[in-house]
Amino acid sequence: MHSALAGALSTIYGIAALVVFVLLFLVATILALVVPGLETRRAIVRQLARIALPLLGLRLRVEGLERLPDGSCVVVANHASYLDGVVMKAALPPRFSFVIKREASSMPVVGFLLRRIGSEFVDRHDAGGRRRDASRLLRKAERGHALVFFPEGTFDETAGLKRFHAGAFVAALRGGLPVVPVVIRGARRALPNRALIVRPGPVTVEILEPLGAPAASRHAVNELRRESRRRILARLEEPDLAPQQTRVG
Repeated sequence: MHSALAGALSTIYGIAALVVFVLLFLVATILALVVPGLETRRAIVRQLARIALPLLGLRLRVEGLERLPDGSCVVVANHASYLDGVVMKAALPPRFSFVIKREASSMPVVGFLLRRIGSEFVDRHDAGGRRRDASRLLRKAERGHALVFFPEGTFDETAGLKRFHAGAFVAALRGGLPVVPVVIRGARRALPNRALIVRPGPVTVEILEPLGAPAASRHAVNELRRESRRRILARLEEPDLAPQQTRVG
């Protein structure tokens, strides 16, 4: 009886929190429409994300913020939940552009908000689109923009770190930018793939030591990708789903 009541109350809270989150999302979209200035829009959306997480019952803790370079850099983080973008938006300074799969740009309302806060969209399927998107991101990196990538590119029900795509590391090397590995813990448990109701609890964002670009060589991208992934995996507390990417050689 007690467990059934607790489960019912948890479900009711989850639904109420979801409704409030949707309302905050609509507020963010309206403000993104009417507020001039990209940096101002980003700051507003970041503040709303910081409000939304506690309302969802999530206790965000950010560790190592002092390690984040003051200038431009490329942040790479593991990807386990639809919450990851909201969590990273709340955790990082508003100057970052998020690199997101192009399918998100066509989603009603969501795509509009993402465009208004300066997100960069990349094509994962069309070869020509991938080349154009890569060229655009390289130009951004070369001009010193701060970028956030989820280099796994996707997530599913399987816990663990998937293989990393190379785009983030190519952009960092071409732009001469440090790569900052970041570990997100707790988001998978809070909102697993296909779930709709958030489970309250802690979510941690741990910012690791930045990685400088290795010496120029034909292996530089793979070295940077492998070391970033190795450091994230060491702190993630989830299995390695692509062990060949962690091996040296």
